[in-house]
Amino acid sequence: MFKFSWKRLGIAAGLSLSLVAAGCGADEGSEGGDTGNNSEEASKEIELSYVEWATEVASTNVVATVLENQGFEVEVTPLDNAVMWQSVATGETDGMVAAWLPGTHGDLYAEHKDQLEDLGTNLEGAKIGMVVPKYMDVNSIEDLDAQADQTITGIEAGAGVVKATEKAVEQYPNLDGWTVQTSSSGAMATALGEAIENEEPIIVTGWSPHWKFQKYDLKYLEDPKGVYGEAEEIKTMVRSDLKEDMPNAYKILDQFQWSSADIEAVMLAIENGASPEDAAATWVEENQDKVSEWTKGVE
Repeated sequence: MFKFSWKRLGIAAGLSLSLVAAGCGADEGSEGGDTGNNSEEASKEIELSYVEWATEVASTNVVATVLENQGFEVEVTPLDNAVMWQSVATGETDGMVAAWLPGTHGDLYAEHKDQLEDLGTNLEGAKIGMVVPKYMDVNSIEDLDAQADQTITGIEAGAGVVKATEKAVEQYPNLDGWTVQTSSSGAMATALGEAIENEEPIIVTGWSPHWKFQKYDLKYLEDPKGVYGEAEEIKTMVRSDLKEDMPNAYKILDQFQWSSADIEAVMLAIENGASPEDAAATWVEENQDKVSEWTKGVE
């Protein structure tokens, strides 16, 4: 089973990230097995970074499982948005499948795009915005007045959807005096579930794909001012020299692409009690046709 790393690379103004991650393109005597792939490459460790959003937990664990099945020793490291991007750009981690563009991570992409390689879209049709239960009698951001005590329940401070929501509060005159309350993805989901159980009003920062749309009857509020932008896509980014160091890992990451239905199946399994590793392993076992496309050409 691939390793889960709990280390957090702190954000310190003016300080660069220190190279503390194992692997990252350097063979340090890991114990990857010989599965018939290039044995030198298969012995290397690979580290994937991600943001602890339900989508990225699902996708990162699935890709990690596929890489492990191809003989890699995989480490997965949860990081803040900005640190995730910086870690790939500096080569401290090898890659991530968690780049939300063009809106959510647009500023981070602009900052780091010349230091990493963009492998393209792995999921299309993603979306962010304000989300409410369908029982609420409101359909547009412009309809909001005093619902939910003029509070929008957010996720982590600095997340793209939170930044967009803070911008919406500034741009919509009817939101004067409203507050964006930051917390975490898990805390937001908990607050949403409790509010729905009691049929109370709640506005959350939401994104899809996400298991909450399968579990609850929810709707996005219309955004006449276009603050949240159009549909987004999730892309894969890797360090600039990964192809040279680990061509097989590069090929798998480059060919990784799936649908909202695929990722939501994994997210739902996790929400229903499966560990991320077990949910990913089950999905991989049951979807070998898709996995074979990701591993096509691997030597």
